[in-house]
Amino acid sequence: MWALKLRMWLLLTILFGFIYAVFTIIGTSLHIGGFYFYLILSLVMMFIQYMLGPKLVEWSMRVKYIKRAENPRLFQMVESLAMRAQIPTPKIGIAQINLPNAFAFGRTIRDGRVCVTEGILNLLNEEELKAVLGHELSHLKNRDVLTITLLSVIPMIMYRIAWQFLFYGRSRNERGGNTALIGLAAFLFYFITNLLVLYASRIREYFADQGSVLLGNQPSKLASSLYKLVYGSARMNKDSLKEVEGLKAFFVNDPSCALREIRELSQLDLDKSGTIDPSELDQLRNKTIRLNFGDRLMEVLSTHPNMLKRIKRLSEYRA
Repeated sequence: MWALKLRMWLLLTILFGFIYAVFTIIGTSLHIGGFYFYLILSLVMMFIQYMLGPKLVEWSMRVKYIKRAENPRLFQMVESLAMRAQIPTPKIGIAQINLPNAFAFGRTIRDGRVCVTEGILNLLNEEELKAVLGHELSHLKNRDVLTITLLSVIPMIMYRIAWQFLFYGRSRNERGGNTALIGLAAFLFYFITNLLVLYASRIREYFADQGSVLLGNQPSKLASSLYKLVYGSARMNKDSLKEVEGLKAFFVNDPSCALREIRELSQLDLDKSGTIDPSELDQLRNKTIRLNFGDRLMEVLSTHPNMLKRIKRLSEYRA
Protein backbone atom coordinates (compact mmCIF):
# COMPACT_ATOMS: atom_id res chain seq x y z
CA MET A 1 0.00 0.00 0.00
CA TRP A 2 2.77 2.44 0.90
CA ALA A 3 4.56 1.68 -2.38
CA LEU A 4 1.42 2.59 -4.33
CA LYS A 5 0.93 5.76 -2.30
CA LEU A 6 4.55 6.75 -2.89
CA ARG A 7 4.08 6.33 -6.65
CA MET A 8 0.93 8.49 -6.61
CA TRP A 9 2.58 11.30 -4.66
CA LEU A 10 5.63 11.11 -6.92
CA LEU A 11 3.37 11.43 -9.96
CA LEU A 12 1.64 14.46 -8.45
CA THR A 13 5.01 16.08 -7.86
CA ILE A 14 6.25 15.36 -11.39
CA LEU A 15 3.05 16.54 -13.08
CA PHE A 16 2.83 19.82 -11.20
CA GLY A 17 6.57 20.20 -11.73
CA PHE A 18 5.89 20.12 -15.48
CA ILE A 19 3.36 22.93 -15.07
CA TYR A 20 5.78 25.03 -13.03
CA ALA A 21 8.60 24.51 -15.52
CA VAL A 22 6.50 25.39 -18.57
CA PHE A 23 5.06 28.52 -16.96
CA THR A 24 8.52 29.66 -15.87
CA ILE A 25 10.01 29.17 -19.35
CA ILE A 26 7.16 30.98 -21.09
CA GLY A 27 6.99 33.76 -18.55
CA THR A 28 10.71 34.56 -18.81
CA SER A 29 11.09 34.25 -22.59
CA LEU A 30 7.91 35.85 -23.93
CA HIS A 31 5.42 38.51 -22.89
CA ILE A 32 2.10 37.41 -24.30
CA GLY A 33 -1.07 38.71 -22.66
CA GLY A 34 -3.20 35.97 -24.17
CA PHE A 35 -1.21 33.27 -22.40
CA TYR A 36 -2.74 34.04 -19.02
CA PHE A 37 -6.17 34.25 -20.58
CA TYR A 38 -5.86 30.68 -21.88
CA LEU A 39 -4.51 29.50 -18.54
CA ILE A 40 -7.46 31.02 -16.67
CA LEU A 41 -9.87 29.68 -19.31
CA SER A 42 -8.50 26.16 -18.85
CA LEU A 43 -8.91 26.36 -15.07
CA VAL A 44 -12.44 27.74 -15.40
CA MET A 45 -13.39 24.94 -17.80
CA MET A 46 -11.97 22.39 -15.37
CA PHE A 47 -13.99 23.92 -12.53
CA ILE A 48 -17.17 23.75 -14.63
CA GLN A 49 -16.37 20.14 -15.50
CA TYR A 50 -15.83 19.41 -11.81
CA MET A 51 -19.15 20.98 -10.83
CA LEU A 52 -21.23 19.55 -13.68
CA GLY A 53 -19.37 16.22 -13.95
CA PRO A 54 -21.72 14.17 -11.71
CA LYS A 55 -24.77 15.32 -13.67
CA LEU A 56 -23.10 14.49 -16.96
CA VAL A 57 -22.24 10.99 -15.70
CA GLU A 58 -25.80 10.46 -14.45
CA TRP A 59 -27.24 11.56 -17.78
CA SER A 60 -24.80 9.58 -19.93
CA MET A 61 -25.23 6.37 -17.92
CA ARG A 62 -28.99 6.77 -17.41
CA VAL A 63 -28.61 6.49 -13.64
CA LYS A 64 -31.69 6.07 -11.51
CA TYR A 65 -31.15 6.45 -7.76
CA ILE A 66 -33.11 3.92 -5.78
CA LYS A 67 -34.68 3.67 -2.35
CA ARG A 68 -34.06 0.88 0.14
CA ALA A 69 -37.38 -0.83 -0.60
CA GLU A 70 -36.48 -1.18 -4.28
CA ASN A 71 -33.36 -3.29 -3.60
CA PRO A 72 -32.83 -3.88 0.14
CA ARG A 73 -30.00 -6.38 -0.39
CA LEU A 74 -27.95 -3.93 -2.47
CA PHE A 75 -28.53 -1.24 0.15
CA GLN A 76 -27.41 -3.55 2.93
CA MET A 77 -24.19 -4.46 1.11
CA VAL A 78 -23.26 -0.83 0.42
CA GLU A 79 -24.10 0.30 3.96
CA SER A 80 -22.08 -2.54 5.50
CA LEU A 81 -19.04 -1.80 3.33
CA ALA A 82 -19.30 1.94 3.93
CA MET A 83 -19.35 1.32 7.68
CA ARG A 84 -16.21 -0.83 7.42
CA ALA A 85 -14.55 1.82 5.26
CA GLN A 86 -15.59 4.48 7.80
CA ILE A 87 -17.11 6.76 5.17
CA PRO A 88 -20.64 8.15 4.76
CA THR A 89 -23.01 5.82 2.93
CA PRO A 90 -23.06 7.05 -0.69
CA LYS A 91 -26.13 7.47 -2.86
CA ILE A 92 -26.93 4.20 -4.61
CA GLY A 93 -28.02 4.07 -8.22
CA ILE A 94 -28.70 1.63 -11.03
CA ALA A 95 -27.53 2.54 -14.53
CA GLN A 96 -30.10 1.39 -17.05
CA ILE A 97 -27.63 -0.19 -19.47
CA ASN A 98 -26.91 -3.83 -20.22
CA LEU A 99 -23.11 -3.58 -20.10
CA PRO A 100 -22.07 -5.33 -16.86
CA ASN A 101 -20.06 -2.93 -14.69
CA ALA A 102 -20.06 -0.61 -11.69
CA PHE A 103 -18.66 2.85 -11.00
CA ALA A 104 -18.28 5.49 -8.31
CA PHE A 105 -18.15 9.26 -8.68
CA GLY A 106 -18.83 12.48 -6.82
CA ARG A 107 -17.18 15.77 -5.96
CA THR A 108 -16.29 14.88 -2.37
CA ILE A 109 -16.48 11.89 -0.08
CA ARG A 110 -19.80 13.20 1.30
CA ASP A 111 -21.10 13.63 -2.23
CA GLY A 112 -20.22 10.04 -3.18
CA ARG A 113 -22.40 7.96 -5.48
CA VAL A 114 -22.02 4.24 -6.19
CA CYS A 115 -23.83 2.77 -9.16
CA VAL A 116 -24.21 -0.66 -10.68
CA THR A 117 -25.54 -1.43 -14.13
CA GLU A 118 -28.51 -3.65 -14.80
CA GLY A 119 -26.10 -5.99 -16.58
CA ILE A 120 -23.91 -6.63 -13.54
CA LEU A 121 -26.89 -7.46 -11.33
CA ASN A 122 -27.73 -10.32 -13.68
CA LEU A 123 -24.14 -11.58 -13.96
CA LEU A 124 -22.47 -11.71 -10.53
CA ASN A 125 -23.40 -13.65 -7.42
CA GLU A 126 -23.70 -11.87 -4.07
CA GLU A 127 -20.09 -12.31 -2.92
CA GLU A 128 -18.70 -11.22 -6.27
CA LEU A 129 -20.95 -8.16 -6.36
CA LYS A 130 -19.90 -7.29 -2.83
CA ALA A 131 -16.23 -7.45 -3.88
CA VAL A 132 -16.92 -5.07 -6.77
CA LEU A 133 -18.82 -2.67 -4.50
CA GLY A 134 -15.85 -2.77 -2.11
CA HIS A 135 -13.63 -1.74 -5.01
CA GLU A 136 -15.88 1.22 -5.83
CA LEU A 137 -16.24 2.35 -2.22
CA SER A 138 -12.45 2.25 -1.95
CA HIS A 139 -12.28 4.79 -4.78
CA LEU A 140 -14.42 7.11 -2.66
CA LYS A 141 -12.44 6.39 0.51
CA ASN A 142 -9.14 7.06 -1.29
CA ARG A 143 -10.57 10.29 -2.79
CA ASP A 144 -8.90 9.34 -6.04
CA VAL A 145 -11.79 10.62 -8.15
CA LEU A 146 -10.83 14.15 -7.09
CA THR A 147 -7.12 13.38 -7.60
CA ILE A 148 -7.65 12.21 -11.17
CA THR A 149 -9.85 15.24 -11.83
CA LEU A 150 -7.08 17.56 -10.64
CA LEU A 151 -4.41 15.68 -12.59
CA SER A 152 -6.46 15.69 -15.78
CA VAL A 153 -6.34 19.48 -15.96
CA ILE A 154 -2.56 19.37 -16.60
CA PRO A 155 -2.65 17.74 -20.08
CA MET A 156 -5.58 20.06 -20.88
CA ILE A 157 -3.53 23.14 -20.02
CA MET A 158 -0.54 21.80 -21.98
CA TYR A 159 -2.74 21.22 -25.03
CA ARG A 160 -4.15 24.73 -24.92
CA ILE A 161 -0.68 26.24 -24.53
CA ALA A 162 0.53 24.23 -27.55
CA TRP A 163 -2.49 25.32 -29.60
CA GLN A 164 -1.98 28.97 -28.62
CA PHE A 165 1.72 29.10 -29.50
CA LEU A 166 1.65 26.90 -32.61
CA PHE A 167 -1.29 28.58 -34.36
CA TYR A 168 -1.56 32.07 -32.87
CA GLY A 169 1.85 32.89 -31.39
CA ARG A 170 3.57 33.52 -34.72
CA SER A 171 1.06 36.19 -35.80
CA ARG A 172 1.26 38.00 -32.47
CA ASN A 173 4.98 37.89 -31.90
CA GLU A 174 7.85 38.74 -34.19
CA ARG A 175 9.87 35.88 -32.77
CA GLY A 176 7.80 33.30 -34.59
CA GLY A 177 10.51 30.67 -34.30
CA ASN A 178 10.54 30.94 -30.52
CA THR A 179 6.79 30.66 -30.23
CA ALA A 180 6.70 27.62 -32.53
CA LEU A 181 9.39 25.88 -30.47
CA ILE A 182 7.49 26.59 -27.25
CA GLY A 183 4.32 25.27 -28.89
CA LEU A 184 6.07 22.06 -29.94
CA ALA A 185 7.56 21.66 -26.47
CA ALA A 186 4.12 22.17 -24.90
CA PHE A 187 2.64 19.54 -27.24
CA LEU A 188 5.38 17.11 -26.21
CA PHE A 189 4.65 17.87 -22.55
CA TYR A 190 0.94 17.32 -23.28
CA PHE A 191 1.69 13.84 -24.61
CA ILE A 192 3.97 12.96 -21.69
CA THR A 193 1.64 14.29 -18.99
CA ASN A 194 -1.30 12.49 -20.56
CA LEU A 195 0.64 9.21 -20.30
CA LEU A 196 1.42 10.01 -16.65
CA VAL A 197 -2.27 10.66 -15.92
CA LEU A 198 -3.13 7.29 -17.49
CA TYR A 199 -0.47 5.73 -15.27
CA ALA A 200 -2.04 7.40 -12.22
CA SER A 201 -5.42 6.02 -13.28
CA ARG A 202 -3.97 2.49 -13.40
CA ILE A 203 -2.40 2.92 -9.96
CA ARG A 204 -5.74 3.93 -8.46
CA GLU A 205 -7.27 0.69 -9.74
CA TYR A 206 -4.64 -1.30 -7.83
CA PHE A 207 -5.44 0.83 -4.76
CA ALA A 208 -9.15 0.08 -5.07
CA ASP A 209 -8.57 -3.67 -5.57
CA GLN A 210 -6.48 -3.79 -2.41
CA GLY A 211 -9.06 -1.64 -0.63
CA SER A 212 -11.80 -4.14 -1.45
CA VAL A 213 -9.73 -6.94 0.11
CA LEU A 214 -9.05 -4.80 3.19
CA LEU A 215 -12.82 -4.41 3.57
CA GLY A 216 -13.07 -8.18 4.04
CA ASN A 217 -13.71 -9.44 0.51
CA GLN A 218 -11.90 -12.55 -0.70
CA PRO A 219 -9.32 -11.84 -3.44
CA SER A 220 -10.70 -14.81 -5.40
CA LYS A 221 -14.18 -13.26 -5.40
CA LEU A 222 -12.89 -10.00 -6.86
CA ALA A 223 -10.75 -11.93 -9.38
CA SER A 224 -13.76 -14.01 -10.35
CA SER A 225 -15.94 -10.90 -10.74
CA LEU A 226 -13.30 -9.28 -12.98
CA TYR A 227 -13.20 -12.44 -15.09
CA LYS A 228 -16.99 -12.43 -15.44
CA LEU A 229 -17.06 -8.70 -16.26
CA VAL A 230 -14.51 -9.22 -19.03
CA TYR A 231 -16.56 -12.13 -20.36
CA GLY A 232 -19.78 -10.13 -20.15
CA SER A 233 -18.20 -7.13 -21.92
CA ALA A 234 -16.79 -9.36 -24.67
CA ARG A 235 -20.34 -10.49 -25.48
CA MET A 236 -21.63 -6.93 -25.96
CA ASN A 237 -22.00 -5.46 -29.43
CA LYS A 238 -19.82 -2.58 -30.60
CA ASP A 239 -22.61 -0.02 -30.33
CA SER A 240 -23.03 -0.77 -26.62
CA LEU A 241 -19.30 -0.29 -26.05
CA LYS A 242 -19.19 2.99 -28.01
CA GLU A 243 -22.03 4.29 -25.87
CA VAL A 244 -19.79 4.33 -22.78
CA GLU A 245 -16.42 5.01 -24.43
CA GLY A 246 -15.92 8.40 -22.76
CA LEU A 247 -16.71 7.05 -19.29
CA LYS A 248 -14.72 3.82 -19.18
CA ALA A 249 -12.16 5.33 -16.77
CA PHE A 250 -14.90 5.20 -14.12
CA PHE A 251 -15.52 1.47 -14.58
CA VAL A 252 -14.07 -1.51 -12.73
CA ASN A 253 -12.53 -2.73 -15.99
CA ASP A 254 -12.06 -1.36 -19.50
CA PRO A 255 -14.83 -2.90 -21.65
CA SER A 256 -13.03 -2.07 -24.91
CA CYS A 257 -10.18 -4.47 -23.98
CA ALA A 258 -12.49 -7.38 -23.20
CA LEU A 259 -12.03 -9.39 -26.40
CA ARG A 260 -8.25 -9.43 -25.95
CA GLU A 261 -8.39 -10.04 -22.19
CA ILE A 262 -10.83 -12.94 -22.31
CA ARG A 263 -8.29 -15.08 -24.19
CA GLU A 264 -5.71 -14.55 -21.42
CA LEU A 265 -8.07 -14.98 -18.48
CA SER A 266 -9.72 -18.15 -19.80
CA GLN A 267 -6.40 -19.90 -19.16
CA LEU A 268 -6.81 -19.22 -15.42
CA ASP A 269 -10.15 -21.00 -15.28
CA LEU A 270 -8.66 -24.49 -15.16
CA ASP A 271 -11.89 -26.33 -14.39
CA LYS A 272 -13.89 -24.25 -16.92
CA SER A 273 -16.44 -23.31 -14.26
CA GLY A 274 -16.70 -19.69 -15.38
CA THR A 275 -15.11 -18.48 -12.14
CA ILE A 276 -11.65 -18.18 -10.59
CA ASP A 277 -11.60 -20.08 -7.31
CA PRO A 278 -8.98 -19.74 -4.52
CA SER A 279 -6.93 -22.75 -5.72
CA GLU A 280 -6.71 -21.35 -9.25
CA LEU A 281 -5.67 -17.98 -7.85
CA ASP A 282 -3.01 -19.69 -5.71
CA GLN A 283 -1.50 -21.31 -8.79
CA LEU A 284 -1.23 -17.91 -10.48
CA ARG A 285 0.71 -16.55 -7.49
CA ASN A 286 3.67 -18.78 -8.29
CA LYS A 287 3.76 -17.92 -11.99
CA THR A 288 5.68 -15.13 -13.69
CA ILE A 289 3.65 -12.84 -15.93
CA ARG A 290 5.47 -11.68 -19.06
CA LEU A 291 3.73 -9.32 -21.45
CA ASN A 292 4.69 -8.99 -25.09
CA PHE A 293 5.39 -5.59 -26.65
CA GLY A 294 1.82 -5.18 -27.91
CA ASP A 295 0.33 -5.88 -24.48
CA ARG A 296 2.74 -3.47 -22.78
CA LEU A 297 1.92 -0.76 -25.31
CA MET A 298 -1.81 -1.30 -24.87
CA GLU A 299 -1.41 -1.00 -21.10
CA VAL A 300 0.56 2.25 -21.37
CA LEU A 301 -2.30 3.78 -23.38
CA SER A 302 -5.05 2.41 -21.13
CA THR A 303 -6.86 3.75 -18.07
CA HIS A 304 -6.75 0.28 -16.45
CA PRO A 305 -3.91 -2.16 -15.70
CA ASN A 306 -3.41 -5.25 -17.79
CA MET A 307 -6.03 -7.63 -16.41
CA LEU A 308 -3.66 -10.60 -16.09
CA LYS A 309 -1.19 -8.47 -14.07
CA ARG A 310 -4.06 -7.14 -12.01
CA ILE A 311 -5.35 -10.58 -11.03
CA LYS A 312 -1.77 -11.70 -10.42
CA ARG A 313 -1.46 -8.92 -7.84
CA LEU A 314 -4.78 -10.00 -6.29
CA SER A 315 -3.29 -13.47 -5.82
CA GLU A 316 -0.69 -11.91 -3.49
CA TYR A 317 -3.30 -10.42 -1.12
CA ARG A 318 -4.89 -12.06 1.91
CA ALA A 319 -8.38 -11.15 3.11
